[in-house]
Amino acid sequence: MTDKPAGPFDLVIFDWAGTMVDFGCCAPIDAYVKAFARRGVVLAEAAARADMGIAKADHVRALLARPEVARDWKTAQGRGPTEADVDDLMEDLGPLMREAAAVASELIPGAAAAVRTLRERGLRIASSTGYTREMMAPVLVRAAEQGYAPDHVLCAGETPQGRPSPLMIYKACAELGVWPLSRVVKVDDAEAGVAEGRAAGCFTVGVAASGNSVGLPLAAFQALDAADRKTRVAAAGAALMAAGADIVIDTVADLPAALAAR
Repeated sequence: MTDKPAGPFDLVIFDWAGTMVDFGCCAPIDAYVKAFARRGVVLAEAAARADMGIAKADHVRALLARPEVARDWKTAQGRGPTEADVDDLMEDLGPLMREAAAVASELIPGAAAAVRTLRERGLRIASSTGYTREMMAPVLVRAAEQGYAPDHVLCAGETPQGRPSPLMIYKACAELGVWPLSRVVKVDDAEAGVAEGRAAGCFTVGVAASGNSVGLPLAAFQALDAADRKTRVAAAGAALMAAGADIVIDTVADLPAALAAR
């Protein structure tokens, strides 16, 4: 880039589920639970959320490596899980994720307005996700209908490694011509995504209230007792800070004000 914004940043890279769409990051959980149930394994939500943010195939491997999941898999299948099982699960997860993500593709309240404000300040907008391109297809369409269309989109499998490696960020910056990476903001609700931003040398923003750690859809989140809601958001924020976030916000609606203060 030759014409840089007056402020300290040129580019914001947003995650998707739990950050820009799908308050509570619920769509992936639904898909994982259904895929494992087809094989006789009851997958606990806490287990499904533990490694959220990494590429979906890597997430499946991490799930199968969990002692309780491997045990239940052996009980149901008569043998331990193998790499072939990862492939089989991914075949199921493609359409399951696509269906769940399409249903849960409503933008986080204030997300579209936040992006408009950032663009008015001269920042470019990119995105990355643990979803494959196939899984993201309906989400991209639905997001555009709601006023959000990033300048650049990267999906799982389009770099040699996914999160928490910084390669997706490197690829986006190379293709957009943005440097140095200290002028890039990475925004993510998952610890793996925060670690990615930290590894790349970006200014990294964790998203607590709408994300994977709290893990509640908007209506359920709003229905919480105020003290309970505050406690859950604080715990999510602490985990994101521990993962390397420079700052933590509740939702992306708070991002323009947070960046203006830098």
